[in-house]
Amino acid sequence: MINRVAFSFLAALLISSAVAADLTNAQRDAIVERIKPVGESCVEGDSTCAAAPATVVSAEPRTGEEVYNAACMACHSTGAAGAPKYGDAVAWSGRIAKGMPALYATGVGGVPGTGMIAKGGCMSCSDDDVYAAVDYMVAGSQ
Repeated sequence: MINRVAFSFLAALLISSAVAADLTNAQRDAIVERIKPVGESCVEGDSTCAAAPATVVSAEPRTGEEVYNAACMACHSTGAAGAPKYGDAVAWSGRIAKGMPALYATGVGGVPGTGMIAKGGCMSCSDDDVYAAVDYMVAGSQ
């Protein structure tokens, strides 16, 4: 019984190999096109990579409210990952006491070991966009 199963498997494998060998060049090209990578990863300074920038920063500064709604609201409206909620004066008071430069640095650079990642994950935000969002949250949380 085992020999019969093994023979059937080998026969099927040989038949499928023969069918795969009968592909035309156009069919092979179509397969290569379908399975090619969608993109590529580049290391800064690698001359073989495309010259496209890794991140796109907005052309014009956005308002703090626009940046908050686009990038900050998910955590700062719910308190996710320990983020101080927008409008919660108690949660913000200790942070505000450290001064705006400290809050700006936190917004741009993140806080290691917490859910606050650099720029809140908004890699299309300029530093000025982040500063505006911090200003917005502080103004609404005092």
